[in-house]
Amino acid sequence: MYPLRRNRRLRTNESMRSLVRETIISPNDFIVPLFVVEGKGVKEEIASMPNYYRLSLDNLQKEVKELWKLGLKSVLLFVKVDDKLKDNSGKEALNADGLMQRAIKTVKNAVPEMIVMTDVALDPFSVYGHDGIISEGKILNDDTNAVLAEMSLSHAIAGADVVAPSDMMDGRIFEIRTLLEDEGFCDTGIIAYSAKYASAFYGPFRDALDSAPVDSKDIPKDKKTYQMDYGNREEAIRETLMDIDEGADIVMVKPGLCYLDIVREIKDAVNVPVAVYQVSGEYAMLKAAAEKGWLDHDAVMLEQITAIKRAGASLIASYFAKDVVKLIN
Repeated sequence: MYPLRRNRRLRTNESMRSLVRETIISPNDFIVPLFVVEGKGVKEEIASMPNYYRLSLDNLQKEVKELWKLGLKSVLLFVKVDDKLKDNSGKEALNADGLMQRAIKTVKNAVPEMIVMTDVALDPFSVYGHDGIISEGKILNDDTNAVLAEMSLSHAIAGADVVAPSDMMDGRIFEIRTLLEDEGFCDTGIIAYSAKYASAFYGPFRDALDSAPVDSKDIPKDKKTYQMDYGNREEAIRETLMDIDEGADIVMVKPGLCYLDIVREIKDAVNVPVAVYQVSGEYAMLKAAAEKGWLDHDAVMLEQITAIKRAGASLIASYFAKDVVKLIN
């Protein structure tokens, strides 16, 4: 009791505060999302994500080498697909010489030790911008799962260490794990987007990949029939436990800051690593506020990342990863 117990004794200076700090950020905490496009010499800034870029394979190679030198050890690859290659079946996603497959090989050739994670979903390849095959205005669950499993196998063959199904189809983790095991890829990991909410924070990401649902009266205008309702908490636990039972090695909550209660609930309920995706809208908001001079960019960035880890994140997929590591180094 006071005055025998004075909590401020452990806050007297930065050396003392750092000595007793409970949550420490390091390069090992991060997954770096990277956007890949066709071409050569392409480093194209994304308008809604300042200081973040679409990269051609030659610049992807340079980027992963720089990331590795900074101590960042994992990347998550996304590809922007030419409109002429899009359809309703995900055919291009299975192309052994497709952009994703070449991107995987590019990273592995540049930095063999880099952990390569790959986005597994149909929206970049879909003429409709949805994560699944569409028939009569509905997203088909089981037909989509079959393609997602083949897509995951294709990534594993190309050299991916971990596949990351982001679609939220029921049972897709089981289908993917079963096919990988049957084909001898028992060491390929699965990071499951287990609690992915139908959020309004994804807008800049969809700009980056041109993957937003198309505006048509014949198809769903949003992804609410398969991504989770953001009013639900207990459902996130059920979804996550199911994914673990089906073979997920790591589970993910997406988005980040508005869902830290879910992160903590899941962390307390499972015995596998919990990842959090700090999404494009969260990135864009801070960039915009900092540009206006309303917030201290670096201070708020570090506070947000610390909050995500403090809530229970084992891994954080963040567009701020490179900036954070430069600061803390």
